[in-house]
Amino acid sequence: MTAQEAVQFAKERGARMVDLKFCDLLGSWQHFTIPIAALTGEIFEEGLGFDGSSIRGWRGIEESDMVVQPDPATVKMDPFMEVPTVSFICDVVLPESLEAYNRDPRNVLKRAVAYMNSSGVADTAYFGPEAEFFIFDDVRYDQTNNGAFYQIDSDEGIWNSGRDEGGKNLGYKPRHKEGYFPVLPTDSLHDLRTEMCLELERAGLPVERQHHEVASAGQAEINIKFDNALGMADKMMWFKYIIKNVARRHGKSVTFMPKPLFGDNGSGMHVHMSLWKDGKNLFAGNKYAGLSDTALYYIGGILKHAPALCALINPTTNSYKRLVPGFEAPIKLAYSFRNRSAAIRIPNTGSNPSAKRIEFRTPDPMANIYLAEAALIMAGVDGVRNKINPGEPLDKDIYGLSPEESAKVPSIPGSLEEALRNLSTKGEFLKQGGVFNEDLVNVWTNYKLDREIRPVQQRPVPFEFHLYYDM
Repeated sequence: MTAQEAVQFAKERGARMVDLKFCDLLGSWQHFTIPIAALTGEIFEEGLGFDGSSIRGWRGIEESDMVVQPDPATVKMDPFMEVPTVSFICDVVLPESLEAYNRDPRNVLKRAVAYMNSSGVADTAYFGPEAEFFIFDDVRYDQTNNGAFYQIDSDEGIWNSGRDEGGKNLGYKPRHKEGYFPVLPTDSLHDLRTEMCLELERAGLPVERQHHEVASAGQAEINIKFDNALGMADKMMWFKYIIKNVARRHGKSVTFMPKPLFGDNGSGMHVHMSLWKDGKNLFAGNKYAGLSDTALYYIGGILKHAPALCALINPTTNSYKRLVPGFEAPIKLAYSFRNRSAAIRIPNTGSNPSAKRIEFRTPDPMANIYLAEAALIMAGVDGVRNKINPGEPLDKDIYGLSPEESAKVPSIPGSLEEALRNLSTKGEFLKQGGVFNEDLVNVWTNYKLDREIRPVQQRPVPFEFHLYYDM
């Protein structure tokens, strides 16, 4: 869609305000809003200035002037604002030159796609992330010098099976690890997920399926159709926005935290990927599981670089509470056909070469989708360019390996700090073509260390009182 067509789109739909959305370094949308009269063709070329000094991970107050450039192809009506409002996803550029800001995640992904194209490896990367989430009815948490707590609740949580609900407790509450996929009335959130699907469809995000996920207490999954790298990343930003706001419409709260519940399954973001060139799927072939050499080398790149990738695809301290044995989270760096215990699964897609793809099961939905996709492209392309052999597939239940067998299979990092060390020492593949530069990697690493890892390490947690208070 051209700038002129985007302006016409807004006028035809009666928009009175224009919302300009952009992504911060950690992966959350930020926005500001202007009247519809200010939406002119010049905005798409010259952009609009704003103060970026308080945006997480960006330059400080001494270099705070930034510019957003709306992408006319991303125009949509925002479904949640009371006044009719048209929305654009924006790129962030520097005011003096209108050059892409190196810490703008959307621009990083654009650079990764451009690098892939210039390498000759492929002209299109398709992605299909599957982001799981929880729907809760009450969320409370606090942290002070002398106390800390969190309390989450769900009407369908198994811990409420004995709750006095004024004679209304009917007992249909999924047990731990048994939420996949009971029918109504045990699945109490079917209609809410359906409403989420309808809003996604209205926003131009085709839905493939929705269902209750494995955990108790409202764990859910809604899958949307795959798209090219940038299109899919933009859609995932809308996906989170729509899911959260439909839940809020009904007095409920959604979290994409990987592990909000102890003792039950966490939320992952399995990422389906394939490379294409001249309209042909480069992953289809006659090798293992119907893959091509290109696909196997791509897998080799992902597996080799996974310890560094985890700093971006599993980017929180909470991520590593999901990535532990016993909860269907793949921690072993192996690949296998159909096998969901491997970090990389090759789905059984039948004989259609267009459907051939790989599924990377380690990422979680706290990842900044732009940075995650960019990093995965860089790792995979590095594998193809250098013909990295992924080794032999592991066609067995990896969760059931003996300790001796398990020790022979490489694992992902055990913590965010370990992943960041790998990013610092083994992340050179990300910097090819200037896609991730030194400044971006350093800012990401320092932010995570200073604002997340160290504060978590310094604070006592309630379970430590259970373990140690009376010793």
